[in-house]
Amino acid sequence: MSEFLILKKRRDFLRAAKDLTVIVHNVMLQAARPLSGAEHPARIGFTATKRLGKANVRNRTKRRLRAVVREIYGKYALDNVDYVLVGRYSTACCPFENLRTDIIRAFKKINKEIKQENIPDEKAADSAD
Repeated sequence: MSEFLILKKRRDFLRAAKDLTVIVHNVMLQAARPLSGAEHPARIGFTATKRLGKANVRNRTKRRLRAVVREIYGKYALDNVDYVLVGRYSTACCPFENLRTDIIRAFKKINKEIKQENIPDEKAADSAD
């Protein structure tokens, strides 16, 4: 079981919301690209809005998200990236394996976007010469 850093500051959640977003069936994943010079392990935040229901539904949603992230964190989270998992209406009641599959799919999509931006464009480098 991997330990991960938790996002707690509102500004970190807002920064992730403004950057990259991937929506899959049971969850929405937001990510903030690495800041220059800031070296840290991946940080993850969890949120569930009042729109989902009463406190017990929101708490169950966040508990389920944390349980999945504990399993997959080491394999799919990139260093220096802040992730925010936003619970959706179906997060609290969907089968756990479906939730796990959706979160893995979301991590893969968002990591692919981040990695593509970090790879220098070879054509641009050739045209500069």
